[in-house]
Amino acid sequence: MAFTQQQIDELNAKFAEATPKEIISWAIANAKKAVVTTNFRPYEVAILSAVVEVEKEIPVIWCDTGYNTPNTYKHAEQLIADLGLNVKLYVPQQTSSHRDVVMGIPGIDDPKHAEFTEQVKLEPFRRAMKEHAPDVWFTNLRKGQTALRDSLDVLSLSKDGVLKVSPFYHYSDVQLDAYLEKRNLPNEHKYFDPTKVLENRECGLHT
Repeated sequence: MAFTQQQIDELNAKFAEATPKEIISWAIANAKKAVVTTNFRPYEVAILSAVVEVEKEIPVIWCDTGYNTPNTYKHAEQLIADLGLNVKLYVPQQTSSHRDVVMGIPGIDDPKHAEFTEQVKLEPFRRAMKEHAPDVWFTNLRKGQTALRDSLDVLSLSKDGVLKVSPFYHYSDVQLDAYLEKRNLPNEHKYFDPTKVLENRECGLHT
């Protein structure tokens, strides 16, 4: 699936008022190989349930840093079972216990923070994308999360030319809460991302 920026702009205008299911159905119909990525953070259940409703067997790439909270792991297990997710798990090449001894979790101003982020998130993600080689990548990016994400839209291109599809891009937390409540979907807010520290920081996957 290859689009010019003009085509993407035109499609974004078309999809501005579309439902997540309409956006997902269009992307699946036009994809050669689609994946959805998740870290089981708050509101991830929305994108996961919406995508598998359209394509049950879609690969669900989970790059687990090894530092998730017990709540997140329990939430992940519940969603995997309830939604029948086709999870493809990717983990760092070094265990968190080993890293805790030699590096710990560096602060964002520590020179080791970039290496830490590379180890626990970026390398596993690149490995996953190389193995699956998708042309469509479903994400739960939303407007208002970071300055970078405010510059994107429902459709955007990754730096590798993969079409990123964010069906809930225009949804606020309030709208997502209503979406989950209507469908009786569980949410979990006790989540920790060791690469971000601050909620409005990018980790590098979308830059």
